Amino acid sequence: MENVIDRFLRYVQIDTCSDEDSNTHPSTQKQHDLAGLLAEELQVMGAEEITYDREHCYVYATVPASKGCEDKPAVGFIAHMDTSPAMSGAGVKPRIVKDYDGQDIVLNQELGIVLRTADFPEIRKYRGQDLIVTDGTTLLGADDKAGVAEIMTMAQYFLTHPDIPHGKLRIGFTPDEEIGAGPDFFDVALFGAEAAYTVDGGALGELEYENFNAAGARLHIQGCSVHPGSAKGKMKNAILIAQEFQSMLPVSENPMYTEGYEGFYHLDSIQGNVETVRADYIIRDHDRALFEEKKKYFIKTADFLNDKYGEGTVTVDMKDSYYNMRQVMEEHMDLIDKAVEAMEEQGIKPVITPIRGGTDGARLSFMGLPCPNLCTGGENCHGKFEYACVQSMEQVVKLLMGLVGKFI
Repeated sequence: MENVIDRFLRYVQIDTCSDEDSNTHPSTQKQHDLAGLLAEELQVMGAEEITYDREHCYVYATVPASKGCEDKPAVGFIAHMDTSPAMSGAGVKPRIVKDYDGQDIVLNQELGIVLRTADFPEIRKYRGQDLIVTDGTTLLGADDKAGVAEIMTMAQYFLTHPDIPHGKLRIGFTPDEEIGAGPDFFDVALFGAEAAYTVDGGALGELEYENFNAAGARLHIQGCSVHPGSAKGKMKNAILIAQEFQSMLPVSENPMYTEGYEGFYHLDSIQGNVETVRADYIIRDHDRALFEEKKKYFIKTADFLNDKYGEGTVTVDMKDSYYNMRQVMEEHMDLIDKAVEAMEEQGIKPVITPIRGGTDGARLSFMGLPCPNLCTGGENCHGKFEYACVQSMEQVVKLLMGLVGKFI
């Protein structure tokens, strides 16, 4: 039986980066490289009811119930295969830092890339444990290949130990979670579970059933480019108008200054020149009313600049991405109770926090599949300083096994 770390080290070397500018699903065909592999591995390990949606890149499978537990409720475990487009996931070179000493970690001596404890002080809690890091030129991919590896390892354990009592387990792997499209073609009816957990969290012990209400907004600014030598009264600098727009958003409602339940406006990317600028924002808040107010203020700011510079100067394309799953989960708190019990039995301290982001589970919960989120043992996702703790990942596998037992 392959251990979770060996699986993880294999999976992260498969580039599955999604593309937020794509109009296809999956957004990148290379996500099929991992999907196909997982379908094959599930077949080899003896899983049943394997479905590989080759059009949309979903993988579903069943670990059949043990004898005498066929009437128990089916529970699902879900992870996403894609990695964030925020940084390259091609050519990932993972390495294990054995017995971490609590000091800075040199990721890449040649390029001078260092994971500094001054910047990420929480890493010191892993002193004496083993950490998986990158070479500083890519992200690691623990988000969410750690979850994929943990679910696969748990599935193989139950398939090779059919005598251990458990109900039917449904496994699901999704594409494009990082761009908010993971559940777009997820077949809840085919999945057939009464409830599920996404395994897509952070440090060991994290348990989440609340997330942001989320929207994406693309700002288009139309300027007027004129030779600067004769620009007086004629030039309209789209770059400066974009700066003005940003300056009108509340300074304190920037992700750099927010935590907990505090929402934000985040300028995610910007490109352009004097003539035209395109800026992509994400808008977040846990409170639905405050979320709606933020969207209205965003539009109001654009209207103000149109009054100032002329109609059509600023246009906004805005679309809601997902909503706070707490609205659904309040009717299914037994799922949280079971997870807490399983953690405590493993000696893990539950840390119930709001997700300052989203998971597939947020949308799936509104699609009829209650789906809170569990930890993976990975941290610092979406960047070159991402890392995962070996011991945490191994413990997450045990956590999943223990949680399965709560449904019989």
